[in-house]
Amino acid sequence: MKLRAEQLANHLKKGIAPLYIVSGDDPLQQQECCDSIRRAARDQGISEREMMHAEGNFDWSDLLESANSLSLFADRKLIELRVPNGKPGDKGSKALVAYAENASPDNTLLLVLPKLDVSAQRSKWFKSVDKVGISIQLWPIDATALPGWIQQRLAAAGLTSTADAVQILADRVEGNLLAAQQEIEKLKLLANGQHVDAETVNSAVSDSARYDIFSLVDSSLAGDATHSARMLNGLRAEGSEPTVILWALTRELRSMATMARLQQQGQGIEQILKSQRVWEKRKQPVRKALIRLSERDWRNLLRHAARIDRTIKGLEAGNVWDELSALSLRMAGLQTPAAAY
Repeated sequence: MKLRAEQLANHLKKGIAPLYIVSGDDPLQQQECCDSIRRAARDQGISEREMMHAEGNFDWSDLLESANSLSLFADRKLIELRVPNGKPGDKGSKALVAYAENASPDNTLLLVLPKLDVSAQRSKWFKSVDKVGISIQLWPIDATALPGWIQQRLAAAGLTSTADAVQILADRVEGNLLAAQQEIEKLKLLANGQHVDAETVNSAVSDSARYDIFSLVDSSLAGDATHSARMLNGLRAEGSEPTVILWALTRELRSMATMARLQQQGQGIEQILKSQRVWEKRKQPVRKALIRLSERDWRNLLRHAARIDRTIKGLEAGNVWDELSALSLRMAGLQTPAAAY
């Protein structure tokens, strides 16, 4: 059964399941979910915890042996199995199916994995585990939701805050929830009178933002030029490869050009979004982009991307990062000198 992370606490009050899958790439969310399951296990008499890491030459038979072996110290145990690459392989898949088919009520298996793609969630092992247990897919908190998340965390820490303080903190820790929580703990110690204002944040919080390339794409599509520029600067500072950024932008430009052509042919935006299988979460920025730019605009942007590719390969003069900045800003609707390309 699938649960959202915020539903886990209420679920655990009713009892603990024999199997859990916690998957996602954010370390704080993953840590907090796993901690909640561990606490619930201890509260319900599961006093032994056994850790396994499925990497290298891991022997998957160890999982089944552990589940079936009696402990000298406790009647029940929590088996925590981490699969760093999220792919158990043939042997692992068979072992997980076998475990799920004979899940012991005395033990709990906690599977910890990175974000699982659609094919993994359709696999036999996932369906077997999900059928008898609980699966929790952790989703990143995007830039629009982050201030609200921070405000809730500040309140939980006993702090009041100004809107400016929350926004500054959100800008500095975007994409890095673990850093956000650490900064909130720091503010709890430093805040005078339990109130956090912009001055407190400016003096106490470091810039720990962590950006990802696909968020840059969505920000540009949404027309948020300021945010796009900040994200691109962050990616550059983190050492991201221009080739990878250009690949992500170009892939989106091709998709948008196709959708703009369909729109020009008379199809409605909602029909286009459905036929092109645009994810629900991405529909709003794509809608904005289709309204803002025409098919001709998207084709011009593709030509600009081709120019950047030649620049990366040394076939044409220019500053790659300046060109990438101009491209993302043009996607967001700003006119730049590159508009002549």
